[in-house]
Amino acid sequence: MSEGNTPQDKDAVAAVSPPPQDQALVRLESRVPAPPSGSPPSGPGRRRGRRFAIGILLLVIAPAGAGGGWYWWQQQRAMALPPGFASGNGRIEAEQVDIATKTPGRLAEVLVEEGAMVRAGQVLGRMDTREAEAALRRAQAQLGLTQRMLEARQATAQQQRSQLTLAEAELERARSLFESGYGTRQALDQRIGAWDAAAAALSAAMAQIGEAEQAIRAAAEEVERLQVQLADSVLTAPIDGRVQYRLANPGEVLGAGGRVLTLLDVTNVYMAVFLPTQEAGRVAIGAEGRIVLDALPNYVIPAHVSFLSPQAQFTPKAVETRSERERLMFRVKLRIEPDLLRTYAEQVRTGLPGTGYVRLDPAVAWPARLQPGRRVS
Repeated sequence: MSEGNTPQDKDAVAAVSPPPQDQALVRLESRVPAPPSGSPPSGPGRRRGRRFAIGILLLVIAPAGAGGGWYWWQQQRAMALPPGFASGNGRIEAEQVDIATKTPGRLAEVLVEEGAMVRAGQVLGRMDTREAEAALRRAQAQLGLTQRMLEARQATAQQQRSQLTLAEAELERARSLFESGYGTRQALDQRIGAWDAAAAALSAAMAQIGEAEQAIRAAAEEVERLQVQLADSVLTAPIDGRVQYRLANPGEVLGAGGRVLTLLDVTNVYMAVFLPTQEAGRVAIGAEGRIVLDALPNYVIPAHVSFLSPQAQFTPKAVETRSERERLMFRVKLRIEPDLLRTYAEQVRTGLPGTGYVRLDPAVAWPARLQPGRRVS
């Protein structure tokens, strides 16, 4: 006897199987736990009730989604800049100052670490100065020797001046005796010769004094040079700032101009943004600006335009533009007010991304959300 289903069996199965559009729902219902005893049995009525509930839920969600979209559109509209302003993204930067050696030598010590705040005039490190100190002592000794030489030559010159005075007096007496007939020509010639010798000796003594004075000046300049070299061997901070990098360690031998530290000038902090030609052409040096950092989105930092590039450049990869057609951009620096930076020098951080805003038209008022110190809505 055949084990296959008969036509009558197939008709019975078709009568029991649900239609194709309900098969997915049947599979979903099969995963739901069976209702407790006493619950109404499942069936077409239960499916119709579930579809009705889904429809009601959609009617509730649709207006909420529309309301959310409306709110988002209103927020975007509020954040849009009015005419007369431009904006661009950038990062906070600060001017860097390298602390380097003036003369070759060995680095003796470094007194600060990376991240430390320093004040102008603070000692940051020292070079090995033993050789320069020895040279300074030698130059000071040479200076003292030339000064004593000058004193000796001045005494010799004074002696020669006295000899010349005596020779001049004797010459006048010999000339008077010769003119009155009581003296001889030979005696007069001898006094003239003596006077010439005394004058020559005084002239030589004065020349030696000049040489000694030149030697003193040279020795004094050498002493001053070595003193400056020793002073330059003490590395001091020229500005108030933060140590960004420590580039050398004690014991290293550095050449002239060898960098030891890199400082960030916390009073010269700015954000560089890139603006297209149409907007850059309306930017004026000194124009007001605003900076909003991603890390502090609720605060507006006042700034001003301190630099506008005289030449355009291709759009950097890190700059997001509104249109790919904006190929050429102008670099604009928005410098934060120095007084504000001095107040919050400890909080200054470089590298933070954000958005910079520039007022192109001085007659247009800033939006309320970009007022300095105000919270950004």
